[in-house]
Amino acid sequence: MFLKLNSAAIMGLECRPIDVEIDLNKGQTTFNIVGLPDTSIQEAKERIQSALKNSEYTYPFNFRIVVNLAPADLHKEGPMYDLPMALGIVAINQNLELKLDDAIIVGELSLDGLVRRVNGILPLAIFAKEHGFKKLYVPEDNVVEAALIEELEIYPVKTLQQILNHIKGVELIKPHRQNNNWNDFGDTDCEMDMSMIKGQEFAKRAVEIAASGGHNILMSGPPGSGKTLLARSLPSILPSLNLEEALEVTKIYSVAGLLKENFIKTRPFRAPHHTISNVALVGGGKFPRPGEISLAHRGVLFLDEFPEFPRTVLETLRQPLEDGVVTISRAQGTLTFPARFVLVASQNPCPCGYSSDPEHQCTCSQTQIVAYKKKVSGPLLDRIDLHVEVPRIKFEKLSSDELGEASSKIRERVQKAREIQNNRFRGRPIKTNSEMRNADIREFCQVDETTLELLKSAVNQIHLSARAYNRILKIARTIADLSGCKDVKLEHVAEALQYRAKTE
Repeated sequence: MFLKLNSAAIMGLECRPIDVEIDLNKGQTTFNIVGLPDTSIQEAKERIQSALKNSEYTYPFNFRIVVNLAPADLHKEGPMYDLPMALGIVAINQNLELKLDDAIIVGELSLDGLVRRVNGILPLAIFAKEHGFKKLYVPEDNVVEAALIEELEIYPVKTLQQILNHIKGVELIKPHRQNNNWNDFGDTDCEMDMSMIKGQEFAKRAVEIAASGGHNILMSGPPGSGKTLLARSLPSILPSLNLEEALEVTKIYSVAGLLKENFIKTRPFRAPHHTISNVALVGGGKFPRPGEISLAHRGVLFLDEFPEFPRTVLETLRQPLEDGVVTISRAQGTLTFPARFVLVASQNPCPCGYSSDPEHQCTCSQTQIVAYKKKVSGPLLDRIDLHVEVPRIKFEKLSSDELGEASSKIRERVQKAREIQNNRFRGRPIKTNSEMRNADIREFCQVDETTLELLKSAVNQIHLSARAYNRILKIARTIADLSGCKDVKLEHVAEALQYRAKTE
């Protein structure tokens, strides 16, 4: 006796269709799962047997049970196939007519028959809609997440007994009523406000430019100068997520198993410790999962004490900073995770931290300072748009009761600059100035002869690379947008050069 049910496998942020094929034949009692299952799927045999018993169903002894997860050449992982396997076994044993050809079924079983939450429901719901499925049976705890995708009938399953009663027509499960409020997007949650930062007007301006154009920024200064406070305040001036961006971020957190709420409506802020591994930062593993750079997608990735990160870890940032994606290759295939984030890095000028502080004596030798600066490679520094010195705050500023400009005011300017960019790049696969390619730079960053002479002088004196030259033009374009100017002018380029000259 044979039965087939529809399910899916999560591969990166995408899904692949999986046929759960169940076959029962009389013979010695065995239960085999084939189709390249991992350990968690193999353990489903014990979970299903206990769940059936505790749901008052008789396990089919004296039967040879074979479950095939097709296609057989695709590695599968996770407990999401528990529910369709158990449902198929009972349906065959009791001759039930399922009528589930247009449905996808997923769910983990507990030993008492409860259906537990699983990861990756949002990409699975998107897959179901794109491939013409009408119904989706998911754990009750996943139902709101699945219902983000409209035009699907979402059935919340609480127990194995409940879905079997539904199949029999004894007690039908009511489809979840969707109530998506796409307008309820808030500003990014942030305990910090730019008004709390005393002084540091130059650094604040750089942070505003970074937020407006999606530019990466490196802040260098002595301990206690406000680098961390500036970094943690940056999310407070970023514009709210739109629907497309929110779905992108929610998919990533759903697959990673980090979705605390059913829908992420604020920009993420990630601040990993400098002891992080390569895999934890960029993603990977036997069954690849998103790393910190993908979890920071459409938000901020803050790397404090930048030179303290292992060099091998930092070098993995090169491709994501250029392309906005990270590609992970494994024997079974290549997966791509989005990684379009604003990198905020901070560092001290030397190991002791005081070589740039006139009020403290630096205890480092020149050799130590040179070795410290070499921890971050030139090619990586070249990919960072804004390089900012953050000096120690003077006592007069520190003791002043005067508050700086509030984040809400700065955010208004950032939002206007982003709207200009949205209109500029409409119909193109980019959203911000930082994403412009060479052709875009030639089209949108044209300058007059006087400005060109300034750039020529800067290239010769500071020895700018071609990449750094393009990044200066991108920054100048963002400064022009903040000023409401259609063209990039001399003053915009002159300001942009301030954020490169001291570090080149």
